Amino acid sequence: MKKKIIGQNLVMVSMLMLASAFVALYYNINYGEKDFIPLLVPSLATFFIGAILFLLGRKTTKKMRKEDNFLTVTLTWLILTVLGMIPYLMCGTFDNVSDAFFETMSGFTTTGATVMNNIDSQPHGILLWRSITQWLGGLGVIVLTMAFFSQKNKAHETQLFSAESPGIEVDKLGSRIRNTAQKLWVIYIVLTVLCFVAYYLGPMNLFDAVCHSMTTVATGGFSTHQASIGYWASPYIEYMCTLFMAMCGLTLALYYFLIVGRFKAFSKNEEMRWYFGIMFVGVAVFMLMFYSLEYTTVLTAEQLSSFPMGFEETFRTSLFNVVSVMTSSGYQAGCYDYVAWGQAFIIPTVLLMAVGGCSGSTSGGIKVSRIAIAVKNLIADLKRQLHPQAVIPVKMSKRSLEQTTVMRVMAFIMMYIITVLVATLLLTCLGMDFTSSFVSCVSAMSNIGPAYGMTGPATTFAAIPDIAKWILSGMMLVGRLEIFTVLLLFTKEYKATK
Repeated sequence: MKKKIIGQNLVMVSMLMLASAFVALYYNINYGEKDFIPLLVPSLATFFIGAILFLLGRKTTKKMRKEDNFLTVTLTWLILTVLGMIPYLMCGTFDNVSDAFFETMSGFTTTGATVMNNIDSQPHGILLWRSITQWLGGLGVIVLTMAFFSQKNKAHETQLFSAESPGIEVDKLGSRIRNTAQKLWVIYIVLTVLCFVAYYLGPMNLFDAVCHSMTTVATGGFSTHQASIGYWASPYIEYMCTLFMAMCGLTLALYYFLIVGRFKAFSKNEEMRWYFGIMFVGVAVFMLMFYSLEYTTVLTAEQLSSFPMGFEETFRTSLFNVVSVMTSSGYQAGCYDYVAWGQAFIIPTVLLMAVGGCSGSTSGGIKVSRIAIAVKNLIADLKRQLHPQAVIPVKMSKRSLEQTTVMRVMAFIMMYIITVLVATLLLTCLGMDFTSSFVSCVSAMSNIGPAYGMTGPATTFAAIPDIAKWILSGMMLVGRLEIFTVLLLFTKEYKATK
């Protein structure tokens, strides 16, 4: 069964890699670019490997256990990353496996961290494939496959869906998970088309609009230019990008509720109110810091010169950066370098990185719902100290949560912190400074992209040690699959089906 599922995913991804090859063929014929073969060969290889695995596994009658779904999802993502990096190596984009694997994992996990220092000179087929990896990873490769291939066992569908798109609970939008996957992908595609139209109506050309619509809706942050969104120096593009990043940081199921007229389910969603509330506070804090620090002696003249000028630019810069970081997009606008603004901006930036977007969105991070539950649980615990006999439930959207759900949320946050601290220790042992190590780990774990210092928004991850790239690649995967899907594979209780 595992072979069949992995095979289905490889076949689906090979089709989109092949589409990149045909785009490369167009630019090869008209402009002499040389990435057609580097994309065609891996796409055919991925298809044949997927077809063989599918044929080997389709007649299997042995049922998969719940724990084997975690292995299937993790293996799928690792295999896709290995096959997805081949075009980079064949085309000469990278000359080593560490960089190619890092870039591909960053793509599929929608992290957006890059080791490319020459994005503008890359051929169009490679840039399109790079954007497609983020678009596929935004909603999930297995979720895409589920929309086309039905699984015989309903419980098996749910477990696979939950393993790739983990959260507090799965919002089912139909009688089966397959129906949910289909509806989510329709919403995802519609958002991508709307984003493309918005970009294309501005200064972006057709190719840039296609690539950026995919990476914006996936909240991934890959760009076709080294200067990212700042390349166009366009307030219109920045506002449109901010709008769609914010929209895709919301639970995608909420759009389904709006479409079918379930306005009550939409309006009572408490996570959405927390999401916009945190965003509003973040923008207010950034604007206050821009205006207040200008009149202090804390910052140097060089740091002050990197500040936005005027109210509109200050508002736009604050809004763009807060939304970009909180939704884990990691784009850079015209005024973008929070490292150049001074250390005072690092703490609110890292906090927004950790919080992330909503459950069931394409964003990374701990997720707003978990933060809200943790805060409410803390308040409830304080009340219980005063009233030991009182029953004080933790509620979200006016619904009492089971204690097991609350404990699972607290365990997730604890594992997030432990994983970041352990990885930070490893990176510092490799020679990276503590702040760069810590923020890089938070960024990778929350699938953000830019970090701090030698990995800040004005630089790339190219200069860090190769071992650090592999560690951060692992953190990207653990963060995208939300920790437990990967870490459960290393517990004593896990026993893979033989």
